[in-house]
Amino acid sequence: MPSITLAPCLWFDDQAEEAAEAYTRIFPDSKIIRVTHYGREGHDVHGRPVGSVMTVDFELDGHPMTALNGGPHLTFNEAVSIQVLCDTQAEVDHYWEELGRDGDPAARQCGWLKDRFGVSWQIIPRGVDDLVGDPNSDRSQRAMHALLRMKKLDMAELQRAYNDGHELPGDR
Repeated sequence: MPSITLAPCLWFDDQAEEAAEAYTRIFPDSKIIRVTHYGREGHDVHGRPVGSVMTVDFELDGHPMTALNGGPHLTFNEAVSIQVLCDTQAEVDHYWEELGRDGDPAARQCGWLKDRFGVSWQIIPRGVDDLVGDPNSDRSQRAMHALLRMKKLDMAELQRAYNDGHELPGDR
């Protein structure tokens, strides 16, 4: 079977180019590949002005994505998010700050945030699943307890909670 490429397509009202430009500034080794424009054909269906941006193909750190100006009919919600797996706390801090700038401050919990375009992101330090993934471990439950009280994830604090020998109420 031939190799395939999976590439998310993000539906915007009319901010596809602005979003792609913002994202490619935030992530290293990123670029805009191609911008297409609406023509006369299909205007009765899409209603977009002739010559306006239709799609923007771009890469974020080598991962292909497409942004589409499809109109206000569909909007983003938290049911789908883009995960950013970070190797260091400095990376967590960078992506949290940059993607969260002018986003929805109420939509931040457990590493999730919503950017100014309404796209949900999860900014996650690598190894978090190892700390919180065992439902039968007091250590994992302490780390999960800490994680559930965070907005931006702090790997050192999660590790401290995991390593701490103190039992929390309800542990056993």
